[in-house]
Amino acid sequence: MARFLEYQGKSWLAKAGMPVPKGRPASTPQEAKEVAEWIGGPVAVKGQIQAGGRGKAGIVKLVNTPEEAEAAAAEILAKTIKGLPIRQVLIEEKLDIKKEFYCSFVINNSREARSPMVMFSTEGGMDIESVPEELLIKVNVDPIKGLQTYDAIDLAVKAGIQAKDLTKFASFFTRLSQTFKKYDCQTLEINPFIMTGKGDLICADCKMEIDNSAVGRHPEFGIKIARDLPGEPTELDIIGWSIEETDARGTGFLMNMGYDEVSPGYIGYHPIGGGSAMMGLDALNQVGLKPANFADTSGNPVGSKIYRVAKCVLSQPNIDGYVLGGFMMANQEQWHHANAMVKVLREELPKKPGLPCVLLLCGNREDESLEILRKGLADLITPDGPGKRVEVYGKEHVTDTKFIGERLLALSKDYRAEKEAQGK
Repeated sequence: MARFLEYQGKSWLAKAGMPVPKGRPASTPQEAKEVAEWIGGPVAVKGQIQAGGRGKAGIVKLVNTPEEAEAAAAEILAKTIKGLPIRQVLIEEKLDIKKEFYCSFVINNSREARSPMVMFSTEGGMDIESVPEELLIKVNVDPIKGLQTYDAIDLAVKAGIQAKDLTKFASFFTRLSQTFKKYDCQTLEINPFIMTGKGDLICADCKMEIDNSAVGRHPEFGIKIARDLPGEPTELDIIGWSIEETDARGTGFLMNMGYDEVSPGYIGYHPIGGGSAMMGLDALNQVGLKPANFADTSGNPVGSKIYRVAKCVLSQPNIDGYVLGGFMMANQEQWHHANAMVKVLREELPKKPGLPCVLLLCGNREDESLEILRKGLADLITPDGPGKRVEVYGKEHVTDTKFIGERLLALSKDYRAEKEAQGK
C-alpha cells in the first residue's frame, strides 16, 4: 500500500472536511520555530516516519515556546528510528485533551465479509493490539452504501458513548467513512482522535494507506511508486517500479531491501515466481547469506523485461554473488530468461570479473534454454574468464535449496578472498 506520513494524511483529511489541529511540517529547526510562531502558543513537535511507537522513541515532544520548538526539532531531526532517518517534523497546536478515542477503517478480507470494516474504541492512544477485545467494537460496512448514520449511532451506543454526544460521534464516523472511500484507502486509522475540553472531536493523529491499484485514479497525491516501502524510495526502487509500470507483459518486480553495501554476504537475488522466492530465501538463510534486493520475473515475461530486472540486480555495488532461482518447474517459455541472461552477463561480468552467478532454470523449453546459456556464455566460463564462477543447473536441483545455497557460499567465499588479495 502507498503510505502517507502523518502530516500528508492530515492535509488530505482537512481537504475532505475532517477536523485536524492547526499545524505545518518543517524540515529544519529554523522552519520549526517559524511554524511555532505562526501557531502562537504551546505546540507538539512530531517526527515524521513510517513507524509506530513514536512517543516511546522520543520523537514526539510538547513545548511551550518557538525557541523550545526549534531545539526539539533539532534533536528529533538528528535521529534515526528503526533504520529510517527523520527528515521532517510536524509542528501543530497543543490540544486540550479531555478524552482519547481510537477509530480506523480497514478492508476486511475474510470470506464472510470482503468489505470495509470500522473499528472503534473508547481507549485511544495505544497500539490496537493493546486494546482489550471487549472494548474494541468492529462493524462491517456496506461497500456500496457506506456507513449510514444509523450504523454510526449503533456503533457509538455499543461503545457506551453518552446520549448527548451520539450525533457528534455519528457525524464523525460517517465523514471518516466517506473520506476512506473517496481516497481509495486500504487503511485510515485515527489514533487517537480526541474530545477537547469544549467537546470538539479532532483527528490528533493519522495513518493513511492507499490501495496500490487505485493510485492511478489519484494523480493529486503525487505518489511516485504505488508499492509498500519502509521509507523513501531508493534509485533502485524507482527504476524497478518503472520496469513494471511501463511493460505489463508478465511480472518484472524489483525493489530495494536496504542492504549494507559495506558488509559481506549479500547476494543479488532474482527468483522466478512466489514459490521460488520463498525457496530461494531458504537457500540463502541456510548458509548465512542475505538478499541485497527482492525481485521476480514470472508470468511469462518477455526477454527485454527480464533483461532490465537482471541488469538492475547485477548493478548493485559490492554484492558477493547473484542467483537466478527457478526453484519450481515454471509453466513459461524459459528461453526468454536464457537469452536475457546471456546478454546481461556478457555486459556485466567484465565489469565484475569472477562474480559468482548460480543460474537455476527449469520448466518449458528447459533443455533448449540451458543450451542457450551454456553456448552463449562459453567464452566467459573459462578458468581465467570473467565468468569463471558461473554455474548453470536445471531440473536436477529444482528443489535442492541446500545445494544451491552451498554453491553460492563456496563461490562467494572464494570471490571475497580473491578481491581481498587484490586489495579491492
